[in-house]
Amino acid sequence: MRWQIAIGTLFLVAASTKAGLAADPRYPDWPCTQAKVPEISLTAVWAGPPLDDVKDKWKDDAKVSAQVARLAARRTSLDDAQKLITEFLGSPATDKATTGKLLFAGLFDSLNAQRASVMNGLERITRKQREAADKIRSDVSALHALQGASPPDQPKIDELSNQMVWQTRIFEDRQRVVKFVCEVPTAIDQRLFALGRMIQQEIE
Repeated sequence: MRWQIAIGTLFLVAASTKAGLAADPRYPDWPCTQAKVPEISLTAVWAGPPLDDVKDKWKDDAKVSAQVARLAARRTSLDDAQKLITEFLGSPATDKATTGKLLFAGLFDSLNAQRASVMNGLERITRKQREAADKIRSDVSALHALQGASPPDQPKIDELSNQMVWQTRIFEDRQRVVKFVCEVPTAIDQRLFALGRMIQQEIE
């Protein structure tokens, strides 16, 4: 039974680390099947007027900054976002074109930062998984040695086997988390594109 645990664990680690090998050598810690795109391209999500004249100015406008925070939050549905944008840009005292550009500039900065944070987290997990895989391999070798000893030290064998069971569970849990989180950068891209289209429609 203990040999089965060791062999099964080795197969798990080997399969998981092989599956996680980086497809792009420029990003050795990137664990996702989706290609790593470090930053969202402005032209991919915005077809409205140029933002060169607003850039970081959105941070100086408290009302715009508050709207950016609400719209950037994933808990705000796109339906609710549409209502917020229409109401915010529809005020008679609002310069739609300028305010709309400020709003999108803020969303572009905020969601790019949010996306970068997620991607950095994924790469941190990859490094932890690599360390965990090395530890599991080392423990498998140690377990083999203990089992081959004469006489075998059963308490140590049991202790190491139980430790490996927990290590393997943690390893598997992280793999499942990675698979889920790998979808997040694409979801952020899609959200930013959708918000950009809403703002463009309001200011056209």
